Amino acid sequence: GEQTAESVKITIGNAFPPGEVLTMDVKGRDMVEGIPRVVRIDSDEVREALSEPLDAIVDTVKEVLEQTPPELSSDIMDHGIVMTGGGALLRNIDIMLQTRTGLPVSVCDNPEYAVVIGTGKALEELALLKEVTLSRT
Repeated sequence: GEQTAESVKITIGNAFPPGEVLTMDVKGRDMVEGIPRVVRIDSDEVREALSEPLDAIVDTVKEVLEQTPPELSSDIMDHGIVMTGGGALLRNIDIMLQTRTGLPVSVCDNPEYAVVIGTGKALEELALLKEVTLSRT
């Protein structure tokens, strides 16, 4: 189920091979036999299961970088990519993205709350936000 999948992803999930292979016992219904069963899975299997969406993330990042204006590209090369959001918590996703893009990548503090915190700060500076928004239209 969805809760079990999320637990597996958080506990042993990874985007890039860790130093050691982690394992976890997963309880659920065997879809072939229809009976409850316990299966031991490892972090390599989870990474393989996540490979398709991770490849899509890398492809999207590369597409965005190709369309990025030169002055911003220079900043990205100097300061790197900062990851936000809950997905940034996947073990070694920063290392995977750095390896696949050749750019420095880091995860911000409290990535699952970064957008909310940033929005709150923007709303505290409403006049500046309006000025920036109006200058782009």
